[in-house]
Amino acid sequence: MANVTDQASADPLLRLRQSIAANSPPVPTKSADADASASDAVPSIATATHLLFSKPDRKAFPLDTPTRFVPSGEPVDLRSIYFAWQKKDVAIPDYIASAQRLNEELGGSGGAGGKVRNLVFVERLDLITWLEGASEESEYIKPLAGDSAAAAAAAGSSADVASGAAGGIAPVPSGAPGASLAAGPGGRPVKTIDPRLAEIYRGERRMGDRNTILRGIKPTEFSHVRKAAESFLARARSARAGAGASGTHPAIASSTAAALGLPGSLSQPSLVSLPSKRGSGRRPEPIILLSPSASSLLRMSNIKSFLESGLYIPADSALAGSSNTANILHISRLLPSIDAQRPMRFILVDTPEQFKPDYWSRVVAVFTTGQAWQFKSYKWPSPPDLFRNVLGIYIGWRGEDVPSSVKGWGRGVMKTQVDKWNNHFGVQGRWRDREVVEEIWLAIEESMRAKGWTRDAGPAMR
Repeated sequence: MANVTDQASADPLLRLRQSIAANSPPVPTKSADADASASDAVPSIATATHLLFSKPDRKAFPLDTPTRFVPSGEPVDLRSIYFAWQKKDVAIPDYIASAQRLNEELGGSGGAGGKVRNLVFVERLDLITWLEGASEESEYIKPLAGDSAAAAAAAGSSADVASGAAGGIAPVPSGAPGASLAAGPGGRPVKTIDPRLAEIYRGERRMGDRNTILRGIKPTEFSHVRKAAESFLARARSARAGAGASGTHPAIASSTAAALGLPGSLSQPSLVSLPSKRGSGRRPEPIILLSPSASSLLRMSNIKSFLESGLYIPADSALAGSSNTANILHISRLLPSIDAQRPMRFILVDTPEQFKPDYWSRVVAVFTTGQAWQFKSYKWPSPPDLFRNVLGIYIGWRGEDVPSSVKGWGRGVMKTQVDKWNNHFGVQGRWRDREVVEEIWLAIEESMRAKGWTRDAGPAMR
């Protein structure tokens, strides 16, 4: 126990959490001496070399000390951790701008040197939640050596009890007498387990998580069902469009045609699910592809409320603003680094079945659930090739593991998470959704700018 206590005392990450809980934040200093005077304290970590803690005892740590916070295989230094906690209440753009200014000060005259690491939103939220004591676990923080040994011992003890090797109860082979007494410690009789119960224990198997249960071992591809249903849906849409053209809803029919940039006399909009190519003098509209999977958190029914309003609503909920039968949606978004004056109009679809070859140069993002069958009809059916050309976005539930398939697709896929829906709180509990949405739009904007989108033109053909 003393060894574990010593390890905790020497761990800067745990010391920072303890000092925050004690309302005694550490002080940046230029001295490694824990008993240094107040004159060594500096107001900014740009010139400081150490972080001095006064709770539970005085101890100074170098700011370039690697910590147990390892979000992507590389430990984050103490300076970046302390900076992220200082900026816990600022918005994402302000945090990024502050990190850039601090790096300039660190490398400038009088700076302490080094560089702070810019943590992404999910990593920063996980870190701050743990530091402030709101959570006892973090998927990015490695346990102390003593904690790992204790956890391993507890797991081993639980396994021994479950298997009957410990706890005074041993499994009995099938067919053994149902009730018998065995000699326990000190010669006291101990009743052995019932044979039928032992058989049940031996037949138990470990259950999987949501990803393994819903997806299974072999992915099932259902695109043929969509194609078969499309012939029936197309006839229904044609009938509705014909009724509109004959006078039932002429205003709706004409406004729909105008929104798509189509002739007003067109009576079968289902045959053209995407606008025709714009003239060379106008900027084309970027396209966002959604996953058609039924397990996707974002579908055509709830994507507008998520990307426009920063609010996640379950796709099958009555609160969802759009219809599951819609095959094309439009949203507008101002991207300041591309065009600070005019909002950009995006097209949202969940299938590329009616794509023309030039449409692929306009695809700026692909939402995925980690199922490779989604890309079977894409221009780039191989996920590594796809996400070298287009930004991928995976959204899962906060607290659940990212599927191994998504992790294996590389850095071209942005991985983020939202809180699970709670019927008790409803939309009132969705205050963290907007930050996730802002992070997604920032990634889309950076990807579009890198691929050549400008205020007057789209990218070159890929």
